[in-house]
Amino acid sequence: MSLNHTQNKLFSNFGKQTVYSCFLFLLCVFSLNAQNISKDSLKAVLEKIDRQNDSNKKDSLYIEMMLQLASEYRFYKSDSLLSLSKEGLKLSKKQKYTLGESKALNNIGDFYSDKGQSKEAISYYKQSFSLADSIGNIDMKIGVLNDLSSEYGYSGNYAQALKGYLEGIDLANTANNKLYLSILNENIANLYASQKEFDQALEFYSKVRKINEELKNDVYEAETLSNLASVHTDMKDFDNAMFHINKSISIFEKHEIYDWLAFAYGVKGEIYLGQKKFQWALYWFDQSNILHHNLEDERGQIDLLNGMAKAYLGLEEDSISAVYALQAYDVSKKIKSLEGQLECAKTLYTINKNKADYEQALSYHEMYQQMADSLSRDENKKSLTLLKTKLNYDQQKADLIASNEKSLAKQRNYINVSLIILFILAGTTIPLYLNQKKQKKLYKELKTKTKNLRDREGELNEINKTKDRLFSIIGHDLRGPIGALQGLLRLFTNGELDKEDFLGFVPKLKTDVDHILFTLNNLLSWGHAQMNGTKTRPKIISLHQLVDNNIHLLSELAATKSIKIINQLPENPMAFIDENQIDIVIRNLISNGIKFTPNNGLITIEAEDEKHFWRVKIKDTGIGMDEKTQAKLFNDNSNITTYGTNNEKGTGLGLSLCKEMVLKNNGKIWVESKAKKGSSFYFTVPKVVKKYAKAG
Repeated sequence: MSLNHTQNKLFSNFGKQTVYSCFLFLLCVFSLNAQNISKDSLKAVLEKIDRQNDSNKKDSLYIEMMLQLASEYRFYKSDSLLSLSKEGLKLSKKQKYTLGESKALNNIGDFYSDKGQSKEAISYYKQSFSLADSIGNIDMKIGVLNDLSSEYGYSGNYAQALKGYLEGIDLANTANNKLYLSILNENIANLYASQKEFDQALEFYSKVRKINEELKNDVYEAETLSNLASVHTDMKDFDNAMFHINKSISIFEKHEIYDWLAFAYGVKGEIYLGQKKFQWALYWFDQSNILHHNLEDERGQIDLLNGMAKAYLGLEEDSISAVYALQAYDVSKKIKSLEGQLECAKTLYTINKNKADYEQALSYHEMYQQMADSLSRDENKKSLTLLKTKLNYDQQKADLIASNEKSLAKQRNYINVSLIILFILAGTTIPLYLNQKKQKKLYKELKTKTKNLRDREGELNEINKTKDRLFSIIGHDLRGPIGALQGLLRLFTNGELDKEDFLGFVPKLKTDVDHILFTLNNLLSWGHAQMNGTKTRPKIISLHQLVDNNIHLLSELAATKSIKIINQLPENPMAFIDENQIDIVIRNLISNGIKFTPNNGLITIEAEDEKHFWRVKIKDTGIGMDEKTQAKLFNDNSNITTYGTNNEKGTGLGLSLCKEMVLKNNGKIWVESKAKKGSSFYFTVPKVVKKYAKAG
């Protein structure tokens, strides 16, 4: 199901009504339950109006009730959603009720969105937004912008989705609309979670929960907890996932909110599925399925059917699993969900392999591989697109702020000049001393404002440099090897290169692919760090194990040059660090050692106890460097990139990234080297002492 909040407010901007309409309004109010107006109550009121004379149909209250009833039918009777919304649109046009037209168009957009028809949905949402903008209804604009951005996300246009959510947040801040601040931040969190960027997703969820505390609405909090549980499930953090989902389920059951309850039951099934407790998973999927019989929510149905297929597969009931997997595939294909089709293909491949139907198994495996490759490429593009979109949006916002501040500064200067003129005209009553004091104060303020503007200009320049450097690396250091690989594959495909010659290129191809992957990991890590997106989360880690892991990871690369790597760290050096960040440092420094060490060389890793720190040393027998190069190596403005002993190419990001990560962990990094005699790279990290041990 859609993970967006649903607003349940019915009456706004309805103007003057007849006495009879006011009576109906009160009747509706008294039929409110804890969260929603009962569909049956709304339907009864509308039918009662229909039995009266036609003039009662001509007020905005009737239209509002009709459109609210249509919205209530969204996940229950989608045909009613469409027919009532079209009728509401017709009446709104007749009465020139623009807000009603906007709401009706938005409802129709919801209908096409749920059917997987993104093009039609986006068209109706845009029409709705245009009308809301024409009458200056900011709350309606925010709501439609949220729905439009969600549809862009469903259709894979993550850049447009993120841009729309950020614009919506600006509008919600202007209107002080706490509800939509919660909704929009939660949708951005879901966007990052879908890209497996869990750190940023959890940051936005933290904002959402603070806003929910101000709203004091347990249903909104339960919706957030359900989504948060789903993210923790993807992170394999099942304890937190179970805690959040149980809390949300109790709230949905209390308020009888069945569409969200069906989603929550499904998430609980996914938690048990992740723990391989298939019988329990199946129990909760069945609970969700019971509720889905009364819902029309095909997006949610895909996840449910895939979950049930996996549960039965885990219970070795392959024939039942196949039934649910095929159902999920049909629904996924219907609403063009590539992710849903991918999960079905994976399950069906396993089922056919188990029953030795290898031809059918191969067919599903090829289908799975094709979609997985497509998604993998799409996910990488989407991650980079999110990065670029946020950079551009932040820059545009900063430019706007700077422009506004310049305008305000001009206005203040005009006011100040006017005051000075008035003071001069009234010079007989104002002492010269006060004039001089005032001028000094104005000069000081002007100087401060000038400095602030220059500081902001410097920040914008840094953002531009970061963006230019990022895309320069993408264009030159990634596109080149990938283009070479593409050319080689084209020669082989066209028959211009025989199999034997092609196999001769395989070692080189593997080296190029490893280089591309290494560069891409560094690139994304550096990009996050430059955008302040990387948070340092230190914990107690064994440096010995961290070094061993990286030696194992790089052993194959070292073997190509017959380089020996030796771990000489003490038996159990425990440090208080962020494991992922220091892992990047160690991997880059060892990789650099391999790059600049000739064949049959040696790399040693040591660590010395320095009271409150461990001093780690990575020494190689490589080509070394002169003092001039050493002085530039860790400079913020330098971008040194050279070729290794076997012409290995680098991006110049590695050492910048190492410095960034070491500083984030309260350490230092430096180098000692002599030309032709090798290099020793040093960095420090905090030891585990009593105060850290207690924190852990």
